[in-house]
Amino acid sequence: MTQSAAAQKPPATPRRLDPEDAQHALAEVQERLRRQQLVADLVHRQEEGDSKASLVEDLVHRQHEAELKTLLDGLHPSDIAFILESLPKDERQAIWKLVSPEHDADVLLEVEDWVRESLIEAMDRQDLVAATGNMDADELADLAPDLPPDVVAEVQKGLTEEERAQLLEAMGYPEDSVGAIMDFEMVRVREDVTLEVVLRYLRRLHELPDHTDQIFVVDRQDKLQGILPLSKLLVSEPETEVRAVMNSDFLALNPLDSDADAAGAFERYDLVSAPVMDDQGRLIGRVTIADVVDVMREDSQEQALSRAGLQEEDIFAPVSTALRNRAPWLLFNLCTAATASFVASQFEGTVSQIVILAFLMSIVAGIGGNSGNQTMTLIIRALAMGRITGRNLWQLVKRELLVTLMVGLCGSLVAALFAWAISHSLSIALVMMAAMICNMLVGASVGVLVPMVRARFGKDPAMGSSVLLTFATDSLGFFIFLGLATIFLL
Repeated sequence: MTQSAAAQKPPATPRRLDPEDAQHALAEVQERLRRQQLVADLVHRQEEGDSKASLVEDLVHRQHEAELKTLLDGLHPSDIAFILESLPKDERQAIWKLVSPEHDADVLLEVEDWVRESLIEAMDRQDLVAATGNMDADELADLAPDLPPDVVAEVQKGLTEEERAQLLEAMGYPEDSVGAIMDFEMVRVREDVTLEVVLRYLRRLHELPDHTDQIFVVDRQDKLQGILPLSKLLVSEPETEVRAVMNSDFLALNPLDSDADAAGAFERYDLVSAPVMDDQGRLIGRVTIADVVDVMREDSQEQALSRAGLQEEDIFAPVSTALRNRAPWLLFNLCTAATASFVASQFEGTVSQIVILAFLMSIVAGIGGNSGNQTMTLIIRALAMGRITGRNLWQLVKRELLVTLMVGLCGSLVAALFAWAISHSLSIALVMMAAMICNMLVGASVGVLVPMVRARFGKDPAMGSSVLLTFATDSLGFFIFLGLATIFLL
């Protein structure tokens, strides 16, 4: 029986803060930085060459640095990461220099990619080697793409043959695969030993790997035979053999499986950990709930940004970087808005004769967009969960159109009453009602088609979806409403 793990690291000492405490810590850091800058500004106003003023500035600066370091030393690495992500680049670099070297590795693993790059740039080669030298192979694989090649090569020299093989294996898997998020720290036992032997073995370990809820049972070729839950190990008779109490029916992942699929399996089966097996049935790693939560969080963030046509960026990045990220979809949105305005301009005669239409047509476009957004959200989520197949697609489309029609009938009655109240025209109210129903159906159709078509061609279903939906509901909403008004009211 073996434990495939790197050298055990001492437990972290900083206390864990809740989100509100982390925000208070951020506010305190910002306040101390503000005071430090205020002192510097006051000193610079003194006459040049004033040695006393310079001495005061140096003393105050050191005092503030000492206070900030004391504050940072009492924080959990994830809270330090939160603070770094919330500061402009110059202040971020100043705070990063004050973080204790023993926490450098943990903070680098916690921060977002766009912050990590700037932190690594501020570190010299010796500090990077020291920070990454004690990382597990799976953690080092996460950082390797952002590290200078010579640093990775230097760290590899300090790894054992097993750790080096694990690192190369982890780096060889696609970014969004199970192999890229699995870790190699796990406990394995043979099936022909007793539970008493297993318990004696566990007691000799420094500590169990994080999120250990089960022990993996393997043969001499490391082929997975079953799993032994810790709960069963503790309540069974010590003289019982492992094979008698292990579970042979278990869920196993393949390293090339999608990490999103693994997240779905964890959610569906309430898993804490799951083994990862290669094509020959050998146990090569495991995925834990901590890895899955990270995947879910990243997917949620990417989806929220994608719907607006954005990519992840530093909130304090240079303006030029933000322009490259945001300008393309904003320019496209400008074109779509211009198209909607052009459609409306073709009905100038209708609007000039019935001015009230100019006030009502924005309602039609807005409600259609809201209806489409509801449908699109459901479709994107269903795609992410893998619940849409070729067999249920048409049934889903019919269901969404039926729901939209029913909601549209109810909502359009309210809209028609409003149109009648301000125009005192039954004809305008009926046109408003018909246009609203039609545009809601357009929104629902686009809400289904855009994600499905993009997913069909291997694209992110959420990318720019809101922009495309707004284009359809605005342009067609104006066309439908003003077109019906032209036909029936003039």
